[in-house]
Amino acid sequence: MLEPINISLESLNLGTIAPVSIAIIGALGILLTDIFNKNKHKSLYVILVVLFLIFDLFTLLAFNGDERGMFDVMLVDGIAILSQCIIIGGSILFVFLGLSKLRFQEFRYAEYFALYLLAVAGFQFMVSSDSLILIFVGLETSSLALYTMIAMHNRMVSIEAAVKYFTMGALAAAFFVFGAMIFYAITGSVELAQMAQVLTQDGFLSKENYSNYVLVLVGFVFMFAAIGFKLSLFPYHTWVPDVYQGSTSAMAGFLSVVPKMAGFVVALRFFEIFIHANDPIIQTMLYVTVILTMTIPNIIALQQKDIKRMLAYSSVSNAGMAMAAIVIGTHQATTALFLYWVLFTITNFGAFGMLWLNRGKEYVDYNSPYTFKKFSGLAQISPFTASILGLFLFALTGLPPFALFWGKMYLIGSAVNAGHIALAIIIVINSAIAAYYYLRPISYMFLRDPEAGANTKFMQNATTPMKSMIGLAVFLTIISILLIEPLLNIINMYVSNSGF
Repeated sequence: MLEPINISLESLNLGTIAPVSIAIIGALGILLTDIFNKNKHKSLYVILVVLFLIFDLFTLLAFNGDERGMFDVMLVDGIAILSQCIIIGGSILFVFLGLSKLRFQEFRYAEYFALYLLAVAGFQFMVSSDSLILIFVGLETSSLALYTMIAMHNRMVSIEAAVKYFTMGALAAAFFVFGAMIFYAITGSVELAQMAQVLTQDGFLSKENYSNYVLVLVGFVFMFAAIGFKLSLFPYHTWVPDVYQGSTSAMAGFLSVVPKMAGFVVALRFFEIFIHANDPIIQTMLYVTVILTMTIPNIIALQQKDIKRMLAYSSVSNAGMAMAAIVIGTHQATTALFLYWVLFTITNFGAFGMLWLNRGKEYVDYNSPYTFKKFSGLAQISPFTASILGLFLFALTGLPPFALFWGKMYLIGSAVNAGHIALAIIIVINSAIAAYYYLRPISYMFLRDPEAGANTKFMQNATTPMKSMIGLAVFLTIISILLIEPLLNIINMYVSNSGF
C-alpha cells in the first residue's frame, strides 16, 4: 500500500509564486468584470491592469523568503526580481497607450486586457525558474497571448502578422522542447543548476568524450534557435519587421522591450553553463551570432523608408548589443545588460509611443502611415511633436547626454575590461551606423517642407494620460545621468545576490 504524501504549505514557500498569481487573478477578475458589466468603458480595464501590476510589483519587492519554492521549480533570486521589475514596469508604461482617443477594435474587448496580464504572468514564470519545463510553460503562455492580441487589431495586415508570428513561434517551441529532451537524456534533469553540474564534470564537454559532446552540441543548437527566435537574434529575426508593421505601434513597442527581457534572463541562465565551460565551438557560435545580430539589421535599417520598420530593425540590433553582455559573461557585463535594457525600455517606449499618438483612422491595409515622407516638414506643422519625436530618436542614436548613451558606454566599458576589444569596437561601429538612419527621419521633419496634399493632422490619437506617460519618458531620458548611479547600485545588489 502506498504511503500518503504529506506536503506542508511552509515547504511549498508560496511567496515565490505570489507575484505571478496576482497577474493571473487580475486576468480572471477582468473577465468576470466584463461578464457582469458589459457596457463598461475601456479605461476601467486599463486602470484594473495598472492596479494589478502595481500590486504584483509591491508583492515582488516585499518578498524576502527562501528563493526556492513550489517543489524547487520556482527560483526567485536577485536576477528574477530585477527582471520582473523591468517586465512589470515596462508593461505598466505600455498599457497606458490603451487609453487612446480613437476607438480601435482590440480595446473594445476586456479579453485583450486579460490576455495582456496573462502574457506578463508568462514572462514572470520564464524568469522565475531554472526548470526548462516551467520556462516552456511561461514561454507558451505569453506567446499564445501575444499572437491573439496582435490579431485582435482586426485588419488583414494584423492577422497576417499574427499568423507569421504564430507559425515561427510554433517552430521555435518545437526546437525548445527537442533541445530540452536531449539535455534531459544526457543529464537526467531539466533544472539548469543540475544540468550545469553534470555538463561541467571533468571531460564531459571535451571532444574526447565524443558521443556526449555531439549530443550536447545538437541540444545546444536547438535551444539556441528557440531562444534566438524569442530574442530576434540573427538569423531568427526575419519575423520582426512584418510583425511590428502589422501590430499597432503600442503593441510593437511592447514586443520590442518586455518579451526580450524575459528571453535575456533565460539566455543568461542557459548560456552561462557553456560560456564558463570555455567550449570553443559554442563560444564562437555565440560570438558570431552577436556580431551578425548587431550588424546585419543595422545595414538593412539603412534602406528603410518607414519609421516603424526602421525601429523594428533597430530593436533587433539593440537586442544584439544587449546579448553581447551575456557573451562577455562577467559581473560587470551582466550589470550592463540590465542597465542597458532599463534605459532602452524608456527610450523605445517614447519612440513607439509618439508613433501611436500620431496614429489616425485614415489607415489603409498595407499602406503605412509612418513613412518618412508623411513626417516631412513636421517641425513647421507641429514643432512640439517634432521636437519630442526627434529627442527620442537622438536618444536611440546614443548621443550624450540622453539615456541610451550611458547604457552603451557601460556596455562598451564591460567589453574592454573583459578583454573583448574587438567586440567593443564593433559595438562602436554599429552605433555610428545607427546614427545615420536615426537622423534621417529627423532631417525629414526639420529640413524639408511638408509634402503637397499630405496629412497635416498630427497627435490625433493623443489623450492626457498618454501625453503624461510620454512626458515622463521625456523627463527620464533627459535627466538619465542622475539616474545611472542609483540604478547601478540597485542592479549590482540584485546581480551579486544571484552569484552572476
